[in-house]
Amino acid sequence: MSNSVFVPGHITGFFTIENHEIKLKNGSCGAGFLLSRGVKTTVSQSDELVIEVNQGDSTVIDEVLSILELDNTDFKIAQDIQLPIGAGFGTSAASALSLTLALNEFLDLGYSQELCGQIAHMAEVNLGAGLGDVIAQTGHGMVLRTKPGAPGIGEIESFEEEVFIGWKTFGEIETSDIILNPHYMKVISDSGAKYLELFEKEHSLENFLSFSLKFSHEIGLMSDEVKTQIDYINSSSDILGSSMAMLGNTIFAFAYNEDAFKKLNIENLHIDKLNNIGIVYD
Repeated sequence: MSNSVFVPGHITGFFTIENHEIKLKNGSCGAGFLLSRGVKTTVSQSDELVIEVNQGDSTVIDEVLSILELDNTDFKIAQDIQLPIGAGFGTSAASALSLTLALNEFLDLGYSQELCGQIAHMAEVNLGAGLGDVIAQTGHGMVLRTKPGAPGIGEIESFEEEVFIGWKTFGEIETSDIILNPHYMKVISDSGAKYLELFEKEHSLENFLSFSLKFSHEIGLMSDEVKTQIDYINSSSDILGSSMAMLGNTIFAFAYNEDAFKKLNIENLHIDKLNNIGIVYD
């Protein structure tokens, strides 16, 4: 017997930091999108607790097990993390959410998806790994976070689009170093609030890409290699727009045609598709 749950990766284009003393209300507002790749967690029978992760370590898994008080239970957890960790893809949130949902099914805990999302959000906040990916990953397509917090407390709106996504990462940015830094907290929230207000008035791919690029320049986290790559991609008339993933040393771009990315002279450029489905249970 086994249960598997897939949770898509999530990239944020622009956001605000919304700190709250109550962890379930702690979070962010902003706009982002879901990828066709993410994290798949499978829980199966075992004579002892076994944890297998194809990259990174078991920090997120350990935190979820601690919250659920399942440290000494015997089962096997296998995680297939299909995107780079620490590079702005929301992998820690996808790890926490897919694990919680899979355990809920496997152990017949009877929790709602909303409660599972709150547990995953708590794990994220406890580890300082993110602020808004969990609730966004309960949506589909393009996701606008209009109220901060965990699922059931925060609020999102989802929009379906048929677009291809190209992305390339140059490495990690330590999320906790940014979201806990007073300077970056102010710069991010001031800039993010401005573009969030504009985007709420008119949801469009053009606005999302334009605001994301302006936001990434304004907050001052863009590396030279990311800037050079974005400038090159945006010089192509076949590309809708390109910007920086928040928070990661990673670029992303949108195009209506997959061939638009194949024409670019970029090594290790991955081509994905906007995920209009969301969470999948196997």
